[in-house]
Amino acid sequence: MRQLVSKLTPRQQEILDLITASVRELGYPPTRAEIAAKLGFRSANAAEDHLQALARKGVIELTPGASRGIRITEPSRERASGVGRGSAVSSLRHGLQLALPGAEQLCLPLIGRVAAGHPILAQEHIEQTLNLDPSAFLVRPDYLLKVRGMSMRDAGILDGDMLAVKSSQTAQNGQIVVARIGDEVTVKRLKTHTDHIELLPANPDFAPIRVDADQPFAIEGLAVGLLRGALQ
Repeated sequence: MRQLVSKLTPRQQEILDLITASVRELGYPPTRAEIAAKLGFRSANAAEDHLQALARKGVIELTPGASRGIRITEPSRERASGVGRGSAVSSLRHGLQLALPGAEQLCLPLIGRVAAGHPILAQEHIEQTLNLDPSAFLVRPDYLLKVRGMSMRDAGILDGDMLAVKSSQTAQNGQIVVARIGDEVTVKRLKTHTDHIELLPANPDFAPIRVDADQPFAIEGLAVGLLRGALQ
């Protein structure tokens, strides 16, 4: 039986709800400054204190040095999505699980390198198919994309991570998207302007990508979750 997390204070629950809503609606968690601004704290340090308390209670995990390095742990995701302690699904760390008879399974293809000009879900791009616990995601993804490089480091997305992606041809300003520019597929934060689009990295070592109206561009999907170290 899974151990219950310590009871949250009303303020801690409010912060957890804010993080959950941000991940569900935008695809990524808020920064400390954004939490402070939305909840009326005087500084980001106050938000950090509450986040550390939530981490000690086991409801979130924090990635050091990443401004959006906040991950909701599985028990908290289950509470948010209404999955009770008596669920028949026995999950492994970070959402991977054994295929249990009678248990609901979410089978997602893991996409490796994408060949130029080929659809992301082309058979030759699928490295394997993984069985996942559906309750690990607030938004149901369609596939996993293996992350290459550190351009989204400060959003908590690291080289080798598996990004959970919901297929979509549209996105809101500020969402983390899987985008195709010509033959290249990239993961970046979307910023729209009146006459062009910017794809923003979350690492100062990388420059934004400008996409003008005459350039071939398409949104392939929205980031809705992240798996790390699950195959080890």
